[in-house]
Amino acid sequence: MCASANARQTQRDEENGMSVQEIADKIRSRVASAGFDRSVKFDTGADGVIVIDGADVSTADAPADCTIKLSLDDLDSLIAGDLNPTMAFMSGKIKVEGDMSVAMALSQLIG
Repeated sequence: MCASANARQTQRDEENGMSVQEIADKIRSRVASAGFDRSVKFDTGADGVIVIDGADVSTADAPADCTIKLSLDDLDSLIAGDLNPTMAFMSGKIKVEGDMSVAMALSQLIG
């Protein structure tokens, strides 16, 4: 990420809440001992990605069994338990590409 993008991200974080890294840290604590053995990518567009691969959680882009596209704010709400994953999918706030069963298994851990 270039310096201007980092500055924009920092400003956005201060104005609107959690950063991708802070959300990744929250997810890490939930999947660490859950026995999740698949890979999922949360793609928040320009805000970045979070990749869960088994118990490993990273903010580096990588291929995954399932990609979930949503805004950073919606991801923050999802992790906080304020956004129902099924309702978010049905209303179009979340788009799922790849193996839907992986997304459903993950929703049990973070939803």
